[in-house]
Amino acid sequence: MNEKRNSAAKSGKKAGKGIIQGRLFSLDFFKRYWFYVVFVVAMALAYIANKFIYQSSMQEVMSLKTELEDSQTDLVSSSTKYNSMIRESEMIRLMRERNLGLSAPLEPPYELKSK
Repeated sequence: MNEKRNSAAKSGKKAGKGIIQGRLFSLDFFKRYWFYVVFVVAMALAYIANKFIYQSSMQEVMSLKTELEDSQTDLVSSSTKYNSMIRESEMIRLMRERNLGLSAPLEPPYELKSK
């Protein structure tokens, strides 16, 4: 029983020493399982690339959302400015200010109804 413990402790020390020295896997392991190693590395690289593309896309979406909100704010501001410029009181003020010789009717327009 002690021999098993001693051999397990020695192999554990060898494994620890091998890991520290950079010999986690032997060359024979890579020769035998080269296809699987290449496949795992390729999958890891594909995962990293996919995550990078996703993050880039999300940043672009966030910047476009911000740009859309800014554009909507500008639209509301422009609409308000336009509506205030076409108001009747504003039109009357402009006619008087520019001396166009026009006058605004005091009575509302008549509605013509067809029979």
